[in-house]
Amino acid sequence: MPWRDAFEPIRMDRVAVVAPRDQLRRVLVAVAEAGVVQVELIGEQGGGPATDALRRTHQKIGLLPSTEPVPAAPCLAPDPPDLVVIERAGRLGELAGEAELERVVAGSSHHGAVAALVGWSPKAAVDPLAGRLALLGGAVVRLSIPRGAEPPTLIEAKGATGAFQPLVDTYATVPYADLNPAALAGLAYVVMFGMMFGDVGHGALLVAAGLVLAAGHPTSLARFRRLTPFVIGAGVASTLFGLAFGEMFGPTHVVGALWLSPLDHPTTLLAVSIAAGAGLLAVSYALGTVNRWREGGPVRALVATSGLAGAALYLGIAVVGLGWYRHSSVVVTLGAALVVAGLGFGFFGCYAEAGGRGTGVAQAGVEMFDAVLRIGTNTVSFARLAAFGLTHAALGGIVWSGTTGLWHRGPALRLAAAAVFVAGNAVAFALEGLVAGVQALRLEYYELFSRIFTAEGRQFRPWRVPTLSMKETPCSPG
Repeated sequence: MPWRDAFEPIRMDRVAVVAPRDQLRRVLVAVAEAGVVQVELIGEQGGGPATDALRRTHQKIGLLPSTEPVPAAPCLAPDPPDLVVIERAGRLGELAGEAELERVVAGSSHHGAVAALVGWSPKAAVDPLAGRLALLGGAVVRLSIPRGAEPPTLIEAKGATGAFQPLVDTYATVPYADLNPAALAGLAYVVMFGMMFGDVGHGALLVAAGLVLAAGHPTSLARFRRLTPFVIGAGVASTLFGLAFGEMFGPTHVVGALWLSPLDHPTTLLAVSIAAGAGLLAVSYALGTVNRWREGGPVRALVATSGLAGAALYLGIAVVGLGWYRHSSVVVTLGAALVVAGLGFGFFGCYAEAGGRGTGVAQAGVEMFDAVLRIGTNTVSFARLAAFGLTHAALGGIVWSGTTGLWHRGPALRLAAAAVFVAGNAVAFALEGLVAGVQALRLEYYELFSRIFTAEGRQFRPWRVPTLSMKETPCSPG
């Protein structure tokens, strides 16, 4: 898959669908069946005969005992149907399709013998649609995008992008101009989860659960199948961190620690967690800078607190801290210069956005104070990676201690020891899995995505209505 498809929305064209009025229906039916155009209707789209017939049919169904009107899936026939016949037959699908068509026709532009409909379509879909409509006497014309207009967003859900796209979509629709960080966000999520849930045994259980979801069995869990990449990814990360920590269902010593034991080196784990968070924040500032540039050009990228101004402020504070730690006045001075530059550009950007004058000065001052405060709190917030990792290790240690304590008291208590081991690990797995999942999501949204995105896009919603062939069975009422 080309990198552009993985890291940015599908490129869109603004188009006009043009047709002679006597062929408008057939052209619009073809557009609806293709389902590649998001139409933008003009004026008020009032009801017509089909809308009235649909309403009457719903009312009739609603009068039947123990029956409620059920929204029908719209469908269209190439030629105009007899509304009286389909209303009497209660064919809600066809009535709903005709009502949809009435709405679109009412929202199109008419000039003499020609009608036109404006909308958005993926670039790759324009030429095939134009060839199809040409056979019906219609045409597709590419239009220039008006200044300030934002195309709708369509993400190609494939590979790592498709696997982790729900993580981004739950937060916001990616603006059309922005990069789509789904793949990077998914990687960051599973790594943070694994650090808080580091255990070889628990990680293996997650991987097994992910494989079960991927297989689609049992069918009652089929609706969770889209979570498979998260579950398997989190399980692999947890297993790797478990090997690093020497944890397998607690400190059982089945595996040795390849790095450190969390409970023996909490300060080191805390420092590494904050350092990892600082690295993730740096990546978020880099993505935020790119997005601000794509949204508003170099000036916007320079003065935005989520762009270069914020990145300079963040880097400057880090350099000042490094210089203080190493007792280097040169490094401290360099860091201070970056802090001043970041504050200056950020203040100017906030002042201009607020409209200037005295209120602009006050608002810019408050926003820059908030930007400095957020840098500190957001960085420290990643200490929870260590905190919950320690909690997980402590719970595992408690369960293992209780298990061994009972086991060494004689054969009579070994069954109780096994029960404590199984029940304790089940509780730790469920509790810590939930906590780690929520906390990783919280770090992703509040610390990272809040810098990458400053606005929300709008989803590409094409007008799509299937065509009912004249030889087919009529649309079902439901």
